Amino acid sequence: MASIDKQKALGGGEFLITESQTDQIFTPEDLSEESRMMADMTRDFVEKEVIPHVDAIDAQQEGLVPSILEKAGELGLLGTSIPEEYGGAGLDFNTNTGITMAMGPSYSFGVSWAAHTGIGTLPILYYGTEEQKQKYLPGLTSGQLKAAYCLTEPGSGSDALGAKTKAVLNDAGTHYAISGQKMWITNGGFADLFIVFAKIDGEKDKFTAFIIDANAEGVTRGEEEKKMGIKGSSTRQIFFEGVLVPKENILGEIGKGHKIAFNILNIGRFKLGAMSAGGCQMSTTKSVQYANERHQFGVPISSFGAIQHKLAEQAIRTYALETTTYRISDLVDRRVKDKQEEGLAYPEALMDAAEEYAIECAMMKVFGSEVLDFVVDETVQVHGGYGFSEEFPAARAYRDSRINRIFEGTNEINRLLTVDMLLKRAMKGQLDLMGPAMAVQKELMSIPDFGDEPTGYLAKEWKAVKQAKKAILMAAGAAAQQLMQKLEHEQELIMNLTDMAIDVYAMESMLLRTQKIMETKGEDAALPYLEMTQVFVSDGLERVHINGKHAVAAFATGDELRMMLLGIKRFTKYDVINTKELRRNIAARLIEANDYCF
Repeated sequence: MASIDKQKALGGGEFLITESQTDQIFTPEDLSEESRMMADMTRDFVEKEVIPHVDAIDAQQEGLVPSILEKAGELGLLGTSIPEEYGGAGLDFNTNTGITMAMGPSYSFGVSWAAHTGIGTLPILYYGTEEQKQKYLPGLTSGQLKAAYCLTEPGSGSDALGAKTKAVLNDAGTHYAISGQKMWITNGGFADLFIVFAKIDGEKDKFTAFIIDANAEGVTRGEEEKKMGIKGSSTRQIFFEGVLVPKENILGEIGKGHKIAFNILNIGRFKLGAMSAGGCQMSTTKSVQYANERHQFGVPISSFGAIQHKLAEQAIRTYALETTTYRISDLVDRRVKDKQEEGLAYPEALMDAAEEYAIECAMMKVFGSEVLDFVVDETVQVHGGYGFSEEFPAARAYRDSRINRIFEGTNEINRLLTVDMLLKRAMKGQLDLMGPAMAVQKELMSIPDFGDEPTGYLAKEWKAVKQAKKAILMAAGAAAQQLMQKLEHEQELIMNLTDMAIDVYAMESMLLRTQKIMETKGEDAALPYLEMTQVFVSDGLERVHINGKHAVAAFATGDELRMMLLGIKRFTKYDVINTKELRRNIAARLIEANDYCF
């Protein structure tokens, strides 16, 4: 795998076939002072305006969430990604990632905020006419208008094009009459405008988006849903009965609603992962603080090895997620800036970037939501019986986390999409997967290299990740060759491949960040990050090995299977390390800091 031009960002999915350099990764340490200030302001907002009211928010106190959204608007936190000409701050993508991460610990309110600033507002920014932008964006940025996104229906979830909501042009040709039912609409109880998807004349190839006044005649809001978690988020069904919508409220092009729906979800998936990272930081801190405070047998429970293991693993996975978040963020940021230099306006440039890195956004959504689920589950466990009590924060975080594996396309859908998008990019010639895959198959038939093991800082870990990529290319290449069109029906196999890719991407991201810290701050400063990286690589390679075995066994038999199993074993080899001691070292730093300190 060749090293790439240091000035050139990786394309979508290219991480599988190309090695990166440390000067190609953006990390939290690289954030500008302005970016840090915006993130700090967001954290301060959450601490002062959200956390004191979480019980009232969960009880859906009338007008509370809309009023907090308006306060966020006054601080500029609803328009950080909106250009200045529409009342926003026009901040870059990396700064917005820091803000999004800082909003992560805001429980139910974060869902309302993300729905408003993301899927509620961005369709107008990206696809609206200039008149639509001028009309709606200033109010959405200030919080005077609140938005919701109406895509899902009782009979269509992941299959968005299966929607039955219908739009019919009136005889005068001035308005569309829209009728249908939408469900699971976040902010549905108080939104002022809806982004609604409907089929003109009921035809599938005329799936189109509309901007609809939420108070228009014929719009009815259902009762609030009773949910497992995110109880403070308004979630309702919305009914449309012959709602007359002026034709100038068509959003984008007729028949191109699917492009709006899917491209908006790419950014939504990334933001969900970023918010998950912020939630992980908060939840890990809660675990450490409780473990230091809680005494049993005359000592704090943080002194027990079993608890230290949990604290360390929470920190390791949080570090992995945080690192991966900023790596993907900067890819998007650089693509946006490059496209703007080529003459694209900001909205078009961001849509281009979202489409380019749709693979990474899908992986980010899966990884982020599952890391957060792990971290909050362990936070409950560290708290013991108190973790099951609503008087402590662990219970709310646990309940609220669960939705993330369903939001923005289920994790199963995103796993399937990851491989599907990789193969489509390869078929279009945008990504050379088959060349490297064939090279790996050729290598597999050769005598293994038993030369000296690499030495030096992270050398073994770098070799391990490079080899793990070969395991993915071998399994995916052979599956694509053998199954061809049938591969799309082998969902279990596809999910194995995606899980391998997610682990490899996270491992490589950690290696890049840790090495960068070492290069800029020295080995002593990098030691805790080195220890976290080593543990994650050790465990990650075992997961890659297991998923690789299951993947090849799903389609290969006989000698071919035996050969590929040997390849999986060969490509996931890593020296046994003392992960117990490494975790204890990591936990010791957390315990001393009484905080997630990385």
